[in-house]
Amino acid sequence: MKFKTKIMDEKAIQRATTRIAHEIIERNKGIEDVVLVGIKTRGIPFAKRIADRIESIENKKIHVGVLDITLYRDDLTKLDDNPILNDTDIGFDISEKIVVLVDDVLYTGRTVRAAMDAIMDIGRPKSIQLAVLIDRGHRELPIRADYVGKNVPTSKEEIICVHFDEIDDTNEVTINKLTE
Repeated sequence: MKFKTKIMDEKAIQRATTRIAHEIIERNKGIEDVVLVGIKTRGIPFAKRIADRIESIENKKIHVGVLDITLYRDDLTKLDDNPILNDTDIGFDISEKIVVLVDDVLYTGRTVRAAMDAIMDIGRPKSIQLAVLIDRGHRELPIRADYVGKNVPTSKEEIICVHFDEIDDTNEVTINKLTE
């Protein structure tokens, strides 16, 4: 992989997070029945950041859960693939709640489809919404995000890399080019 360009720095990520928090509050007329569920791996710190912003705006805590979609992926074809399970941790009832799935990048839509399947196995939410930091296009399934930090049209030869302090010791979003 070869670095191409930085498209978001720490301040841009903070601004996008604040905007998404406000949009979630506005669309749902508050946060009474709203819960956030971060998709492993980088959806988790993003969900926590959104929750922190919502709490600072509304002066109320919002539940945040962790969703591992490993067993719901459609690219695991053999039982001997030995997927690594990182445990889903949703310590609250999602029934009749507005579940906002949170991920870093929306690409083909397959991760979100797997996440929706996993959520439906846990409970029956009132609705499911989707928040992503980056929407890069190239959908293979009819899925769209309700909340988007930044739309970034890319080629299929490019990779969006989201880096969060909590995992990568830096806050930035870059585009990298696949090397041949």
